[in-house]
Amino acid sequence: MHAPTGLHRLGVVDDRRIGSICLLLFISLCACQTSGVEQAYPSRPLSFIVPWEMGTGGDVASRVLASALEKELDQPVNVVNQAGVNGVIGHAALVRSEADGYTLGALTEDIAMMHWTGLTRINFDSYSSIALIAVNPPVVTVRHDAPWETIHDLITGLRASSETLTASGSRIGGLWDLNRIGLLEVAGLDASVISWKPSQGSAPALQYLLADSVDIVISSLSAVDSLRRAGLVRILATMSGERLPSAPDIPTLKESGFDYESLGSWFALAAPKNLPDARLEFLRVAVWNISRRPEFRRSIQRTGFQLRHITGSTLRAFLYEEDLQNGLLLDKAGLSLE
Repeated sequence: MHAPTGLHRLGVVDDRRIGSICLLLFISLCACQTSGVEQAYPSRPLSFIVPWEMGTGGDVASRVLASALEKELDQPVNVVNQAGVNGVIGHAALVRSEADGYTLGALTEDIAMMHWTGLTRINFDSYSSIALIAVNPPVVTVRHDAPWETIHDLITGLRASSETLTASGSRIGGLWDLNRIGLLEVAGLDASVISWKPSQGSAPALQYLLADSVDIVISSLSAVDSLRRAGLVRILATMSGERLPSAPDIPTLKESGFDYESLGSWFALAAPKNLPDARLEFLRVAVWNISRRPEFRRSIQRTGFQLRHITGSTLRAFLYEEDLQNGLLLDKAGLSLE
């Protein structure tokens, strides 16, 4: 009477063990498959949203990065230009994309200005920031026959005279206009001593300069360097914190006694907010590998930008400082709506 019961119990125990083993094997298989998905990333082409027009300096530099990413990730990286509304269109397109690591974008200096002027609520905190890639610091340029040999001469002349000068380089409230305000503020001068003539970028501003309709242009070095080499203009200073590798003869503002610094135009690689940590770290390592290659550095420099790699908390601090500084300058210009 007892034997069947014992055998029955043994059979039940064996069935449970078999079921448990099957369950464990199933869980292990799922885990391996999930791990395989992560290890396989990226397994298909990526899109790279660029908020600049095709052919501009920022677009060319972004394409250099896209090409390097293709080699590093072994997947096509398709550049998609979405320019317009002072950078809002491209930046907003990245925010709306799926946070799966297959849509990346160039985060530019516009992200530190557009929300202050009421164009959008998007700011640097709307993204998963991967790494700063490159910067393009501003320079102060005058005609070759201008009476100022140095930036100190220019500021001294403004202090001693009631004459108002005119500068150009961007739209009113654009990056180069804010640099004008920042320089004059540290020099102890009112922004009105140099009025701003708006332009659609550096090229028309330099035409104004050569035609003697403005006295000063603030722009990137790459925009003005060919005119400098031709002897048509003189660069008084760079606003970079250190001398530019491509033009080491140009002094910085700080060397001349003016404690103002700007990295000018810049771009970082970013993804939509809430990108999974594993993919965020994967992309950060990929960019770090790319940034160490001399050929990538040379290719970036040929676009007029300078390689500047920072990531993590350092990048977040940089974005915060850029946002804060531009907000203060826009407020001083009467253009901030926040």
